[in-house]
Amino acid sequence: MGIPYVPILGLVGTDLLKRRDDMVIAADPFDGKTLSVVARALRPDVAVFHAQKADREGNVSCGYEAEVVMLAEAAKHVIITAEKIVDKITAKTAEGAFIPSILVNAVVHTPFGSHPAGCSGLYAPDKDQMREYVLACRDNTTFAHYLQDHVHAVPSHEAYVERFVPALWRNPI
Repeated sequence: MGIPYVPILGLVGTDLLKRRDDMVIAADPFDGKTLSVVARALRPDVAVFHAQKADREGNVSCGYEAEVVMLAEAAKHVIITAEKIVDKITAKTAEGAFIPSILVNAVVHTPFGSHPAGCSGLYAPDKDQMREYVLACRDNTTFAHYLQDHVHAVPSHEAYVERFVPALWRNPI
């Protein structure tokens, strides 16, 4: 929205502010009594989204409704990875959230780009790979091995898909 902060209702009285330095309690400037939490606006340098479809101009159909448009508007740069690249997407033809090309800096064709998480309407989360990830996150050593195996030792996205995405997903009957 281009403003430096925003009031948030419902957080007064919680312990969230003990752990956050980007939120304070402030009185309503009109009545001087009502308290609300005021949060500093977030302006991320980069936002990366995985979407079902994008066109070559950078218009995006996310296939789900979420805060993606708001985050795309807030970010300085937006990168979209997409399952499919299509000829044209408009606000009327988009399924779910529509991110217009004016907000997008780059589109990368990335089939199975949300793996091991799912991609709404296309494939479910890979429960076995998600379980392996969760177990690996329990300590730094195990996670370092996971990163080496699943990220650093994989030379390309295509190699990742071949190695980790179930064959049935890649070659549906």
